[in-house]
Amino acid sequence: MKPLRGKVALVAGGTRGAGRGIAVELGAAGATVYVTGRTTRTQRSEYNRPETIEETADLVNQAGGEGIAVPTDHLDPSQVQALVARIEQEQNRLDILVNNIWGAEYLAEWNVPVWEHSLERGLRMLRLAIDTHIITSHFALPLLIKNKNGLLVEMTDGTAEYNAKNYRLSLFYDLAKTSVIRMAWALAHELRPYQCTAVSLTPGWMRSEIMLDHYGVSEDNWRDAVGKEPHFVISETPRFVGRAVVALARDPHVSRWNGCSLSSGQLAQEYGFTDLDGSQPDCWRYLVEVQNAGKPADAGGYR
Repeated sequence: MKPLRGKVALVAGGTRGAGRGIAVELGAAGATVYVTGRTTRTQRSEYNRPETIEETADLVNQAGGEGIAVPTDHLDPSQVQALVARIEQEQNRLDILVNNIWGAEYLAEWNVPVWEHSLERGLRMLRLAIDTHIITSHFALPLLIKNKNGLLVEMTDGTAEYNAKNYRLSLFYDLAKTSVIRMAWALAHELRPYQCTAVSLTPGWMRSEIMLDHYGVSEDNWRDAVGKEPHFVISETPRFVGRAVVALARDPHVSRWNGCSLSSGQLAQEYGFTDLDGSQPDCWRYLVEVQNAGKPADAGGYR
């Protein structure tokens, strides 16, 4: 079963984390997936991490799709324009755009007020989180709207409901992640006349490469981190949100979500997919009802 065979996707920001998980799941569903980022086998971004876009493309191929790695700095309009021109030349279509560009984990200063936070780092965070998404949409959406039922997924952290009620530990981070949700809402209005759909989507507490390294564990023994952070018990793999994107992309009635703020856990309940271990972690409900409520860590009933 390859429900997305013949479909063309662009995962902008697919080097690692959610982007990689999404790209691999799109590949497993049969899609042709263009994977972009700044870290390649010959150069690294300021992250200075080993994951590369070529590695992600190889994983897409191994999953059953076609992975195509294209080095791209999404803050450079000329590079994004060239990327989209290449997709149009090679495929003459774009069915799925996943705006996952981020690159700012190491810029945030948590629980530091704006007057003490590095202005340079904060403004850089906003550029990486917001400008990149706008630049990419500017050049890619004209190709997406050439065909009906195109899907734009704006990746963020937190649902609209959660972010409206909770300070996200830094003005800059709070603004970055909430702005992307509003961006999807606005783009939904602009795409509706072309019968295309825009949503914002958040994973839960994701076991990205950076998060696993932070706790000194691997995916195989991730539960060892629960001793350091008990609430990590609700965490999920990057593939879980990837399956959420696939579920949206294959839904003939996806337009019912146009403009909505969605989460991986919510969509798992709606569409019936699971994480790699067969569970359905519902992180955002857990955060409200357990962690933020000061209750002991217990994922029972939440995955």
